[in-house]
Amino acid sequence: MSVPFPPALDLSLDVLRCPVCRTRRLYPGHAALRCPRGHTFDIARHGYAGLLTGTRATSGDDAAMVNARARFLSTGSYAPIRDVGARLAADAVSEQATVVDVGCGTGYYLAGVLDHLSGARGLGLDTSVRALRLAARAHDRAAAVAWDVFRPFPLADGTADVLLDVFAPRNPAEFHRVLRPTGRLIVVRPTGRHLAELRGQVPAMITIDPAKEQRLYRALAPFFEAVVTEQVEYSATLSRLDALDLVAMTPSARHMSGADLNDGGTLPDRVTVSVLATAYRTR
Repeated sequence: MSVPFPPALDLSLDVLRCPVCRTRRLYPGHAALRCPRGHTFDIARHGYAGLLTGTRATSGDDAAMVNARARFLSTGSYAPIRDVGARLAADAVSEQATVVDVGCGTGYYLAGVLDHLSGARGLGLDTSVRALRLAARAHDRAAAVAWDVFRPFPLADGTADVLLDVFAPRNPAEFHRVLRPTGRLIVVRPTGRHLAELRGQVPAMITIDPAKEQRLYRALAPFFEAVVTEQVEYSATLSRLDALDLVAMTPSARHMSGADLNDGGTLPDRVTVSVLATAYRTR
């Protein structure tokens, strides 16, 4: 069966570059993206483009993690986090912006930015095939591409107006290369109070490094300076399923058993959601 070329991917072709040649533009072929030197990259029937080649990428979220995340995000419990990222983007760039979400997951946060910028286009990068299936359908102006944040991005220099990084790994040198001089990098990360009640009930959950902010500063300082930081902190009500999904969607789930998830025990019905959102400009 022929795979139709995703319209949102067509919107982003001018910023994409062949990950093998690094400088060659990609153009649509039969259910694929191609470069003038003959390198070919399949477009999945779910609508995302697979640009990863060579050595296996760092592991992405599996089906259980992605499904848990999709269910939890659909409750609206993290809507204030999405809203602050979208507002920081909208305050800094024009309606015609190019928005790149690094470690986009299901595309939830990218869709939020695009809803605030009616003329913008979006591109989500992630290693998880399961997540990309959802990200490719998250918004009619959002394309999705399989890529590893720790590799040089398949993007031309200075093409992104907004780089979005929400609970995701970072590659500061590549962020700096692909961001326009007038653009903004938006980083959202948890504080030490984030989900404290849940961590208290599920000891196997990964703790938040108290030196996280210092490490973030050291990593970004050679390339970026902070423009504004906002703290978002509130109490969210959880059903039991919400609490289980919240645990199962985090990196902690990779290191936990069913017993660790406390299936038969008490889970909190309210948790503290606490994050910092910073908009950076290039140095």
